Amino acid sequence: MSVLSIEQIQDELSNLDGWVFKNNAITKSYSFDSYMDGIGFVNRLAEKAEEVNHHPDMQVGWCRVSVAFTSHDKGGVTAICIAMAKATEKI
Repeated sequence: MSVLSIEQIQDELSNLDGWVFKNNAITKSYSFDSYMDGIGFVNRLAEKAEEVNHHPDMQVGWCRVSVAFTSHDKGGVTAICIAMAKATEKI
């Protein structure tokens, strides 16, 4: 699987509300009503990531979780990163 071009990434992100391309990754921050709601989201996303073997970088804060997808071994954003962003939206 090859790295997507910036144009391909931007085209895909135009259909994903709130996702942005920066620092060679696609990222989004989610807000929650409670800290534990955010932790539940992290756990569900971790299960999905493990299932498809494509793991995000996540930062957990008070009622906020930031998610970033990139393919470290490919050196950029790939189609699986986009697919995982779409899966994240369903969680």
